[in-house]
Amino acid sequence: MLQTGGGPVTDSAPMEAGGLVVSTDVPARLDRLPWSRFHVLVVAALGITWILDGLEVTLAGAVSGALKESPVLRLSNADVGLAGAAYIAGAVLGAVFFGWLTDRLGRKKLFTVTVLVYLAATAATAFSWNLWSFLVFRFLTGMGIGGEYTAINSTIQELIPARMRGWTDLVINGSFWIGAALGAIGAIVLLDPAHIDPEHGWRLAFFIGAVLGLVILFLRQWIPESPRWLISHGHPERAAAIVMDIERRAGFTPPPGEIHALTRLRPRPATPLGEVFRALFVVHRDRALVGLALMVSQAFFYNAIFFTYALILTDFYDVPSQAIGWFILPFAAGNFLGPLLLGRLFDSLGRRVMIAATYALSGLLLTGTGYLFWRDWLTASQLTLCWSVVFFFASAAASSAYLTVSETFPVEMRALAIAVFYAIGTGAGGIAGPWLFGILIDTGSRGSVFGGYLLGAALMLAAALIAARFAVRAERKPLESVARPLNAVD
Repeated sequence: MLQTGGGPVTDSAPMEAGGLVVSTDVPARLDRLPWSRFHVLVVAALGITWILDGLEVTLAGAVSGALKESPVLRLSNADVGLAGAAYIAGAVLGAVFFGWLTDRLGRKKLFTVTVLVYLAATAATAFSWNLWSFLVFRFLTGMGIGGEYTAINSTIQELIPARMRGWTDLVINGSFWIGAALGAIGAIVLLDPAHIDPEHGWRLAFFIGAVLGLVILFLRQWIPESPRWLISHGHPERAAAIVMDIERRAGFTPPPGEIHALTRLRPRPATPLGEVFRALFVVHRDRALVGLALMVSQAFFYNAIFFTYALILTDFYDVPSQAIGWFILPFAAGNFLGPLLLGRLFDSLGRRVMIAATYALSGLLLTGTGYLFWRDWLTASQLTLCWSVVFFFASAAASSAYLTVSETFPVEMRALAIAVFYAIGTGAGGIAGPWLFGILIDTGSRGSVFGGYLLGAALMLAAALIAARFAVRAERKPLESVARPLNAVD
């Protein structure tokens, strides 16, 4: 159905069976908007989530030496790995719980709640008095970040125009590494014993995240609720008003006679979980296979290597803990440049080609780098350069996993779908990875660590094959045509 006119159309009509039906052009109007300052605000206010995550992960890795030397905590390598696992475990549970609430209560409410959880927990981490208190606070910090993933990914997908959705999503996810760079710089300054007692330095490091959390709260007050979520929950008038406000803020005047496709939905306050999981694992089981493969492989690949990156440098190359930040900076640069430079190809060459290519290249390059490390043919600087190249592609691959699970399932279950695959993937790959690599590093054997790298490479190559066969060609398509809403009316 098409509609011509100058303002958003929202029309409700009773049905003989099933209740009210809403016909609206809001989704089409969102997708036809030009890029504007409003979209920049969305990217800045919501994308900072990944900056926070990058900050948290980097600080945890960069301060690992100080944590082991702390007269209060006295962590071992295994304890450092366990702390990483606690953070990931919290993120898994937070994603599922807050993801469910995001689909029921709205995107805006939850991305406010989750940042408050993060802010409080990361500040509390600075006051840890033993191993168990440190683990609890890292777990709660992870819960806030996990909840952020679901609320933010769904909001971004539903506000960004279809033609730019892939590149924008990849760059936002890639901004994790801006946070990693901030964490590295913070660690360089705060862990320098010439300026700050390392016992105080690692505590101050965690306050960086709390300060950023306060900035986020300010920026997000200007981000509206997702109009797509409002429509599916029976608030078409509010959705239409938000679109008109976005057009005004963007300085966009709809041309006379503009034509839009109408979306017809039967709103309902909540979608039964049984229907959600049937859609997830029965109706869209091919998509579920792709999402699972992408999330598990990238979670193991990233968390196993990056959570223990500092341990490799300190244990095998005798790099002092206060200098770790200098090695993370070029590593972070490669990770951010990958999504930034390759992201547009996901919208032009297409999802299937680019997802398969980046996953395959990541696996192959990891194998080569792992072999050189095993043979002890690399200095610490050369290893860092190799990692920068590997993760130039791996960062784009990992970001595409979040893009895939957030755009290929219907609006009513988008946040929970993100949560389910994040939980399964991260639970399998993210918790086991740091723990396993902590054990492998403790052996002192380069061959053992290389074996762990081969496992990560094999997972990435398997995911590449699955994506090449089953990935959805969602480039430049409206979300409603990529994944038909569960409450859509023909």
